[in-house]
Amino acid sequence: MSKVEVEVVGVRIEMPANQPILLLKASEPAYYLPIWVGAIEANALSIAQRGLTPPRPMSHALLLDVLEKYGAELQDVTITGKDGQIFLAELHTNDGKSISARPSDAVTLALTADCPVFVETQLLEESGIEAPEADEE
Repeated sequence: MSKVEVEVVGVRIEMPANQPILLLKASEPAYYLPIWVGAIEANALSIAQRGLTPPRPMSHALLLDVLEKYGAELQDVTITGKDGQIFLAELHTNDGKSISARPSDAVTLALTADCPVFVETQLLEESGIEAPEADEE
């Protein structure tokens, strides 16, 4: 399966439900992929995206430390598919292992570890929203 690297736009709030959405953006093809997340996950994503270090380590930092102690590091994460309305993701380590994860956790880990985020192309085309052409003005 082919995959495309995406930019983590960030967390947005969908109104009127006041529901947090993780927004990913692909350039080629030009799509946005919205993934609904919980409030706690949205907070963790925002902290990681801003590069903040909380006074006590969050679970994401703990997992990266555990990987390091076992001689591995996070190479990339991929949003791989959907099961009904639930998105699925995988963590890929530099020693060739894949670990199933929630997309919110996977993207938070990617932001913390400064590694790329990918989305399977077919998933992007099926569940994404075409990005509007940029205005020249």
